[in-house]
Amino acid sequence: MKKSWSAWRYLWTSQDIRSKLLVTLGLLVIYRIAANVPVPGIDHTALQSFVSQAGGGTFFQFLDLLSGGTVSTFSLLAMGVYPYITAQIILQLSIPIIPSLQRMMEENPTEGRKWMEKWTLILTVPMAILSAIGQINIFNGLAGQMGIGQIVNFSFTLNAAESMMILTTMVAGTMFAIWLGELISEFGIRNQGLSLIIFSGIVAKIPGHFGGILGDQQYRVVLVLTMIVTFVAVIYAIVYVQQGRRYVPVMYPARRIGNRMSMPVRGSFPLLINMAGMIPLIFASAILQFPAILASYFTPSANARVAAAATTVYGWFNGQGPGYWLTYFLMVVIFTFFYTSVLFEQQNYGENLKKQGAQIPGVARGAPTQRYLSRVQNRITFVGALFLGIVAVMPFIITSILGLLGVPTQSGAGLFLTTSAGLLIVVGVVRDTFQTIEAELKLHGYQDYNLVN
Repeated sequence: MKKSWSAWRYLWTSQDIRSKLLVTLGLLVIYRIAANVPVPGIDHTALQSFVSQAGGGTFFQFLDLLSGGTVSTFSLLAMGVYPYITAQIILQLSIPIIPSLQRMMEENPTEGRKWMEKWTLILTVPMAILSAIGQINIFNGLAGQMGIGQIVNFSFTLNAAESMMILTTMVAGTMFAIWLGELISEFGIRNQGLSLIIFSGIVAKIPGHFGGILGDQQYRVVLVLTMIVTFVAVIYAIVYVQQGRRYVPVMYPARRIGNRMSMPVRGSFPLLINMAGMIPLIFASAILQFPAILASYFTPSANARVAAAATTVYGWFNGQGPGYWLTYFLMVVIFTFFYTSVLFEQQNYGENLKKQGAQIPGVARGAPTQRYLSRVQNRITFVGALFLGIVAVMPFIITSILGLLGVPTQSGAGLFLTTSAGLLIVVGVVRDTFQTIEAELKLHGYQDYNLVN
């Protein structure tokens, strides 16, 4: 009996696959080296003081983990590739809203993809500018509240040249990370470039977090046990939900085979419980940064009412209180439904099944089938949306539980307070990369039934 892993013995034997793996590893090493280059004009003393005092803040750790530690060093790559992802999501959500775009995507998918790629890159630049300004203002504001002073000397009225240089380098860092991701997708592991860029950043934080946990003499045992339990539970939940399907029965018509007609075939149509993946978490976190960004401009206002209102908004959306996490939970749930609905309507499953002559028993073909599948998808998406919402607020939940147990959150050195969000990305990327490499092996003829043990 052949082993299911027999094809993987030839992973390093195939010259083409070996070259793609080496290119991928080399580009990821370049990315991690660039991630340690700081933005010019940073006050390193103030930054170190801020990191040591804000190290237990879950919002700061959330950004730092997803960026691979580049936020805590204010690296050139502090924004990572997230402005590109945000721009991509915005354009995807615009397609069903703008009839001309939807018509172009349906009539000429190839040209539609080229248009999407072009305008995603164009839209990335303003999104990166807004994200850079927001990141600088938020951290300068938090540092000011701690009495540390400004981390970045950023002001277009006082020092326009230096501010422009800082902004340009941060945007250039994001575009450089995107370019590396595109190179990986083209010359390395196919279509996994940006995912692996994010994946490498998250994995790079593991040794530091684990070392910090082991270095805590007083709470080491509690933190290690919490980490292990959280890891096992979250990974199990992620795999269980991500692989979850609802199979809708479908009858396929009889087909002529030679001189005979085959019987109608009873099959099934799978619907994903979590079709949106990590997109709602990323998009909701990006959207929720804008109120804090806007409020940061009005907190120093001379008008007492404006300053008080801006301070209230800033305090709500700076990630330090339960209000932010409640809003984050609701936004993730809403975006999960919205994004799933957009993706589902774009696929037009009802029309595709009608073209194949297939029919769901008891449901008319075409538009009625699409409406029926939409209702089923919405019901199962409710479970996926709640799952993503819990994943989003897991940092706040773990922090609160540790606080009730009398364990200071700073003692965990992060304790992967963003374990759930980070692991959701890691598990998803590992699964997709595994499937991509397996497809490459089959493409080169390394299939189980062709191999002899």
